[in-house]
Amino acid sequence: MIQMALATEKALKLIESYNTLTLIVDKSDTKDDIKKSVERLFNVKVVKVNVVITPQGYKKAYVKLAPEYKASDIAHKLGIF
Repeated sequence: MIQMALATEKALKLIESYNTLTLIVDKSDTKDDIKKSVERLFNVKVVKVNVVITPQGYKKAYVKLAPEYKASDIAHKLGIF
């Protein structure tokens, strides 16, 4: 389950340059769970999901969208832009 979207400088650069969203998700979520929930919530196609456990204990997911979808549109819906 997606907890929140990040709006850091790095996250914004990833949105603009690599069509990638940066999300904080539940620690128990797998890459497949994250992919399915993003595709279902935002009606987009996900190409790739990378996850990192931060030193603070959060699970951060980098979700790359298919070229026909824009991460900036999703970010705008989430209130990042």
